[in-house]
Amino acid sequence: MQDTSRQLFAQRLRHVREDVRKLTQTQLGQLSGLPATSISHFEKEDGVRKPSFDNLRALARALEVTTDYLLGRTEDLHGHTALDEKLYRDVKSLSEADRLIAENLIRQLAERNRPKE
Repeated sequence: MQDTSRQLFAQRLRHVREDVRKLTQTQLGQLSGLPATSISHFEKEDGVRKPSFDNLRALARALEVTTDYLLGRTEDLHGHTALDEKLYRDVKSLSEADRLIAENLIRQLAERNRPKE
């Protein structure tokens, strides 16, 4: 991570933790499986410690945001795309019965693609 991207990561991590999810460093540590001291280091804008890929994913998962948001690649916390909006518009035009079918299919696909822990 470059200095500016490290600063942005630190700012976004702190913002989501404090302002969006209302968590302490200790609480985020418990949710992510990381020590609170590591989170403290990651939130230091002038710090030199950066998360590994696995730790980045753990933080994003615990905060319910995308890694792209934490890294400054997008402004969208949840990673919504133009495709998401198109799907939303399409779903609105379905009958209630078809919506239930689509919802069940999406749930099954999501379950199939969920990482095994």
